[in-house]
Amino acid sequence: MACFRRLLPLCSSINRTTFSSSGSGVVQGFRSYGGIASPEQTLLKLEDAETRAGADTLVLDDEIAQIGREFHAAKQSFLRVPEALKAMPKMNPEGIYVNKNLRLDSIQVYGFDYDYTLAHYSSNLQSLIYDLAKEHMVNEFHYPEICMEFKYDPTFPIRGLYYDKLKGCLLKLDFFGSIESDGCYYGRRKLSRKEIEEIYGTRHIGRDQARRLVGLMDFFCFSEACLIADIVQYFVDAKLEFDACYIYQDVNRAIQHVHRSGVAHRGILSDPHKYLVKNGQLLHFLKMLREKGKKLFLLTNSPYYFVDGGMRFMLEDSTDFRDSWRELFDVVIAKANKPDFYTSEHPFRCYDAEKDTLAFTKVDAFLPNKIYYHGCLKSFLQITKWKGPEVIYFGDHLFSDLRGPAKAGWRTAAIIHELEDEILIQNEDAYRLEQVLLCKVIIYIYI
Repeated sequence: MACFRRLLPLCSSINRTTFSSSGSGVVQGFRSYGGIASPEQTLLKLEDAETRAGADTLVLDDEIAQIGREFHAAKQSFLRVPEALKAMPKMNPEGIYVNKNLRLDSIQVYGFDYDYTLAHYSSNLQSLIYDLAKEHMVNEFHYPEICMEFKYDPTFPIRGLYYDKLKGCLLKLDFFGSIESDGCYYGRRKLSRKEIEEIYGTRHIGRDQARRLVGLMDFFCFSEACLIADIVQYFVDAKLEFDACYIYQDVNRAIQHVHRSGVAHRGILSDPHKYLVKNGQLLHFLKMLREKGKKLFLLTNSPYYFVDGGMRFMLEDSTDFRDSWRELFDVVIAKANKPDFYTSEHPFRCYDAEKDTLAFTKVDAFLPNKIYYHGCLKSFLQITKWKGPEVIYFGDHLFSDLRGPAKAGWRTAAIIHELEDEILIQNEDAYRLEQVLLCKVIIYIYI
């Protein structure tokens, strides 16, 4: 290598030498060359070039040595990661997490939604809603009979999806409003990144594109998302033209019919052991709040008979409770029509459970052991005189349960069942190691 470096200056010098075109023959040319540089000058140039090459070699050797030391340090750092991760505390999957400090001693009123808050359901419920909705689409909207063969797939949908009413795609968006690389389905087929870019131009969803998206946010949207995907896939496989907006409208109407007609409620109450999940801590929690002098209210969109049947079933095994579950609450409001409840001015109506009728008298006070229908937040605050910051409301739906109360000054708490599984995954050593290595790579690239 050193010999090769010594030859480089000589070759460069020769390449830069210009042979004269004047004179005759080869001898004349060599005479011209000899007139340009003497042997002593050439020797000095060679020695100078060799000195510079040696210096360059030393610098290069130092740089290689530095890279080696940095690599060894990085290797030792990576080897220490697993041990460091073991020492890091893990999150509690059953914990309570806050994004703003809250003093519970300042909370005097606790409000609860019913579905997926006080009452929890098994996975069988999604299959029930799915089956009832597809039957309605076939019988009432005249969809093909083959749709009756569709089966709910619990592994397909997740909460928080968006449906594009123009393109017919189910989308999973990240925090910045971009389509995740594995989060775009057309029917039941996952689209590649190239296909996503062909449809949307970019993975980022712009403001105009966002207007045609509808969110599927609560637990009941699982069956809706799965049925939408199955219907779209059927039309694609059958090579039939269809409007993606009509698919959404029909499926959504069918799902709403299942809820509002009461067919799903009656199906659940006909076999509560199959659909409802009992919680042995529910009664203890509610009684503890009452003993602490807190006010409790129930605010739900479900009809009273459904709530009553579910609460009786969930508390039937409680040996220390023989009274009506309504005595646990200061106010019980059913068919509240959230989220309109927070912005409308609908009056409250007193409901007679035995006669299944609504009273015509004005509601200006909430009486014990009475049930109330409809109403609005404005009247609720006027009657109860409860101030916003002293109220906390628990629910599972971002828009129906959390956004409206937050605007009214209430504290809100989200019941997010999927968070337990997410935390369990994040507590795994393999996941934590992957995130640490990813952070190191990002920091290295940034530096």
